[in-house]
Amino acid sequence: MKQLTALLLVCCAFLLMSCANTNLTKGQQGAIGGGAAGALIGQAIGHNTEATLIGAAVGTMLGYIVGNEMDKYDRQQLNHVYERGVSGTTSSWVNPDSGNQYQVTPQPAYVGPSQQNCRQAEIIAVIDGKQERTYTTACRDAQGNWILQ
Repeated sequence: MKQLTALLLVCCAFLLMSCANTNLTKGQQGAIGGGAAGALIGQAIGHNTEATLIGAAVGTMLGYIVGNEMDKYDRQQLNHVYERGVSGTTSSWVNPDSGNQYQVTPQPAYVGPSQQNCRQAEIIAVIDGKQERTYTTACRDAQGNWILQ
């Protein structure tokens, strides 16, 4: 019975992975894939439900971390634009892993409501061939890092 439960969990994980919405972040996609792989490894090593569940939990955590690192490049580029971008001048880049394209046009810095330095920017992103336009605001935290609001 335990092996049937474990097999059912693994099948559910793969079903979730195959039906995953393309709007998921890379961290979320990594978590789903890591959870499925972890469940398989846990079952192969422990041959019981507990090992499968532990493997799924560890795999989910590691998959999220690895998937999230892929998005780190874009966050670094965006932070660079907020930090050094010339107001009204567009900065562009292409993510080498995903192929997503970004154009960011920062506006002049201003002092926000909580006395933080803030900056707005227009972002045009081409993700999976679809262009999206958004406006963001980032403010400096106590350590001087730009944090999206």
